[in-house]
Amino acid sequence: MTFTQLITRSLLVLSALLPTAQAAVDVNQLIRQAEKTAYYAGDDGRSDARMMIVDSQGRKQLRQFTILRKDVKDNGDQKMMVFFSRPTDVKDTVFRVEKHAATNEDDDRWLYLPALDLVKRISAGDKRTSFVGSHFFYEDVSGRAVSQDDFSMLSETAERYILKAVPKQPDTVEFAYYIVEIDKATSLPVLINFFKSDDTNYRRVESVEIEEVQGFPTVLRSKVSDLTNGGYTLMEFRGSEYNVGLPDEVFSERSLRNPPVQWIK
Repeated sequence: MTFTQLITRSLLVLSALLPTAQAAVDVNQLIRQAEKTAYYAGDDGRSDARMMIVDSQGRKQLRQFTILRKDVKDNGDQKMMVFFSRPTDVKDTVFRVEKHAATNEDDDRWLYLPALDLVKRISAGDKRTSFVGSHFFYEDVSGRAVSQDDFSMLSETAERYILKAVPKQPDTVEFAYYIVEIDKATSLPVLINFFKSDDTNYRRVESVEIEEVQGFPTVLRSKVSDLTNGGYTLMEFRGSEYNVGLPDEVFSERSLRNPPVQWIK
């Protein structure tokens, strides 16, 4: 064996022993795929949901409702209706969303209160306030557009990408930044921790159970925890379906007072 052949062989052996360099990850593409997977599965969808709200003293409240959703465009505009059925004090309450992700305008959100026969518009400043007394925010339910934050890669494990997100308009939110972990196998965000400017981790959103439904990775149980005052809300989804053919008129103002019974029973 010549000297040149010996060197070549040694280099080949050495390269086989060294870890393979990881390809650079396109962060923008990564978060857009995570957004699409989490909020835009199929062209539309419906699901029955139940919230169990547990306060810091262990007292429990139940919320039961049906979610209907229709996409105008993936990662873009979207329509959503949430119809409450239990308990009695929230029965027939309806939450309506017109999402304007394509134009970066504030989403339109309304809440119909049947006891007052009143349609209340939810201002942009209230999007990060409690959703019907739970630890979820209005924005958690309809989804925060990834275009509202600047993302950077912090680290990577065998199973997850770990990113830091900083709001582009910090005066419109209560957090300074959040850390999101995206599951590589499903592209779903599975853990989000929110932090104040002093690095206090005060809020956590978790995907507790994930299953594939009609070929789409789907969160069947999620949890939001108040890490400052205690308490949490667990949300469970049942009967999730995609591409059911929801008509546009389901998402109109008329449905606030006259729910489309055929889609929510």
